[in-house]
Amino acid sequence: MTNCTVCSLSGEHPGISVDATGLCNLCRLDIAGDLLVNFRYTSAVFDEFQRAPRDPAARYDCLFMYSGGKDSTYMLDKFVNEYGKRVLAYTFDVPFESAHAADNIRLARERIAADFVLDADDENIKKVMREVFNRPAPAKPGSYLDEKLPCASCRTFFVLRAVLHAHRGGIKYIAMCADPQQILTMESNVREIVRGFYQRFGDRLTDEVFRGELEQLLFAEDDELPRIVFPFIAMRHDYDPDAIVAELKAKGLYESSPMETHCTLFPLLNYYAFKHWDCMFYKLNAASHARAVRRNGTGTERSTFSIRFPQVLDITGIEERLRKVTLEIAAGQGDRAEQLREVTAIFRDLDADEDAARFVAESFVAMPEVAADVGIRLP
Repeated sequence: MTNCTVCSLSGEHPGISVDATGLCNLCRLDIAGDLLVNFRYTSAVFDEFQRAPRDPAARYDCLFMYSGGKDSTYMLDKFVNEYGKRVLAYTFDVPFESAHAADNIRLARERIAADFVLDADDENIKKVMREVFNRPAPAKPGSYLDEKLPCASCRTFFVLRAVLHAHRGGIKYIAMCADPQQILTMESNVREIVRGFYQRFGDRLTDEVFRGELEQLLFAEDDELPRIVFPFIAMRHDYDPDAIVAELKAKGLYESSPMETHCTLFPLLNYYAFKHWDCMFYKLNAASHARAVRRNGTGTERSTFSIRFPQVLDITGIEERLRKVTLEIAAGQGDRAEQLREVTAIFRDLDADEDAARFVAESFVAMPEVAADVGIRLP
């Protein structure tokens, strides 16, 4: 197995190739062309949204996808209290969301003058997750981001729920608070998102979980479809997760750490990535960190992802330890107390404080119970 000499990504990682000089295609920027096309489109839509005059006949300027995480809480506060936007804050009640995210949503409802709406569909989102996790092993070598397929599928499900909500209400724009790195790899064209879901899950399951309503989006006129806006595109050079959290806490809008607002499926996401692709779920993020440290020399600047990594980090060692304990828990082997200690230690090494590390560790040892609740088969 060949690993990139800069970022440590394996040549067997989905969508990654390592050349004879020891550099992977991400470090060579070989995939930059496709990313730049999406970046230009996303930037153009955001500029259009900023210039659009207020429609007096419309109740809202945008539907704002609000998760309770730091990014969406930060930008919701900006939209309402600084930019004066008329916002419908839309939250999809993901059954896998942590209690901490729910606490942040409660704080926002108390302090931010937006209209809030809560949507839910536990049965169908679990159906989609079962389909992803219980499928036969995917074909190798795979494509870029294949190890994140369960997370991407879950997100796409509730994005489409938001699109349908906006479409029904005649809301022209949907604000989505992906961070600057996520923006580069997320589809922003509504019609293409719909097509992608049909391609991934087929007509039968797609029509079943969306009750046939998605089809009308495929055949709607372009000006009838809401457009997705990524607000963080405007601060792509200044994105600082630590400063965002500090500002929110000073305003009383955030009471947890980013590590604590993880989805309860996070351990299963790692299980999926290890089982099918032999990598941890955040391997691309860790590699991005290593690339940024190498590029900046001193490591004083940070790259754009939301999870913080220490400046000096043994990525390979962390990944090996997490692989061992994750697969052991999934197989129902080993000592639970020792596994709790080991996962806590791993996330302490990833710069989480003691409480946040233990919170994540408890979710790892609870993986079999979460899998059983959703209907995901473990070994």
